[in-house]
Amino acid sequence: MNAYDVVVVGGGNAALCAALAAQENGASVCVLERAPQAERGGNSRFTAGAMRVVYRGLDDLLELMPDLSEQEQANTEFGAYTEEQFFDDMGRVTEYRTDPDLSEILIRQSFQALKWMRGKGVRFVPLYGRQAFKIGQKFRFWGGLTVEAWGGGPGLIDALYASAARHGIEVRYAARALRLIAGDDGVKGVVVRQDGRTQEIAAKAVVLACGGFEANSEMRSRYLGPGWELAKVRGTRFNTGDGIAMALAAGAMANGNWSGCHAVAWDRNAPEFGDLAVGDNFQKHSYPFGLMINAAGKRFVDEGADFRNYTYAKYGRVILQQPGQFCWQVFDAKVKHLLRDEYRIRQVTKAEAGTLEELAGKLEGVDPQGFLETVRRFNATVDTATPFDPTVKDGRAARGIEPPKANWANPLDTPPYQAFAVTCGITFTFGGLRIGNDGQVVDSDGGAMRGLYAAGELVGGLFYFNYPGGTGLTSGAVFGRIAGASAARAARGN
Repeated sequence: MNAYDVVVVGGGNAALCAALAAQENGASVCVLERAPQAERGGNSRFTAGAMRVVYRGLDDLLELMPDLSEQEQANTEFGAYTEEQFFDDMGRVTEYRTDPDLSEILIRQSFQALKWMRGKGVRFVPLYGRQAFKIGQKFRFWGGLTVEAWGGGPGLIDALYASAARHGIEVRYAARALRLIAGDDGVKGVVVRQDGRTQEIAAKAVVLACGGFEANSEMRSRYLGPGWELAKVRGTRFNTGDGIAMALAAGAMANGNWSGCHAVAWDRNAPEFGDLAVGDNFQKHSYPFGLMINAAGKRFVDEGADFRNYTYAKYGRVILQQPGQFCWQVFDAKVKHLLRDEYRIRQVTKAEAGTLEELAGKLEGVDPQGFLETVRRFNATVDTATPFDPTVKDGRAARGIEPPKANWANPLDTPPYQAFAVTCGITFTFGGLRIGNDGQVVDSDGGAMRGLYAAGELVGGLFYFNYPGGTGLTSGAVFGRIAGASAARAARGN
């Protein structure tokens, strides 16, 4: 039987941060990545690499991004994102159900976690492409999201694996953890199947960081509800809830929003699971500047209720609830320049027309007369006296219709028109395991499970109903670092 101080189950951002922290604290470490090497990295690899972090201004950002050029510094209004703002955002979008201790740890340790990652070789750059608009001669960031890993999700994963190799951390690919080796003395290892053979790997501590159950259609239907088996999976096909299931079987306590998840607008004809060649570009997140139209030709949500990074993670569920589980996002020429890069990829379901009547006939599955009537009523209610400003919640509303549009309302009246068909893409599930502030898993009686720690998506209690964009990777880094260090200290008898 192979033996290590710490075994980490999982191969994404949270898992690698846990492994690096455990090694840093003197532990011998083995990482078990269920995917083959070509698909390594979990959901983290499918992300844009955005990470929500507290910063007081440019000086803090320069600690994370010291290679920011003088021109970038001069031409950008980075602003600040305070702890108080992060607390407000976490509370508001989760309807104040977020675990106060975990939320505080996440927020107060966010900056130091990213600084630690930079010390491990992860580079960060400003998130210009998706969170900044050029107003006059300056770029202006909005929505509290400013930093991304260089190279996006793939760049983040490559940097973490390179760091693991430099630090002598063993990684086993196509190694599926089946169950924990657990008894009266706590968790002592993992049963693993690799290369067609089942074996036991002994460990003084185990960190579970292998994702939620979003890629398991049976579990989605059981916990999220009927219809969720019809959702597309944005990321890896390997996040089937194994870590959660093996921990619960060993006596762990379930926690969090088991009927909730992060789900977004995703191209209607995207594949069943994520495509590494396309990454997260099947997403369609510029809807605040247009209209979302269902099969009846009607709007069904306030596209401008808030900045997209405070609404996009919950609107996928609303799209799934529409007839046929789809809608069209419709834009005119006035806002074409504001559409994110994901609208320009080759693999896109798109319609274009020079008139609204022509467009109505091209929106597959949509009642054309219902669409034209919806646009007529919407256009008549827009407050055109209020200036349009995409960098703030501008209050330019459309009222007197249902639903209203609170911000960024423009009449749909300037050809050519473009429309994009989307469905629901699930990112990760919110239900999982209860952990203590040190990352240790709590058992169903409320006590600590000796030798078992957790981080990442399979931790429950942080997110309910929704989440602030960019918080997932930050959570993985913060709690991965905590869990890995705690596991190493436990393994070494401290």
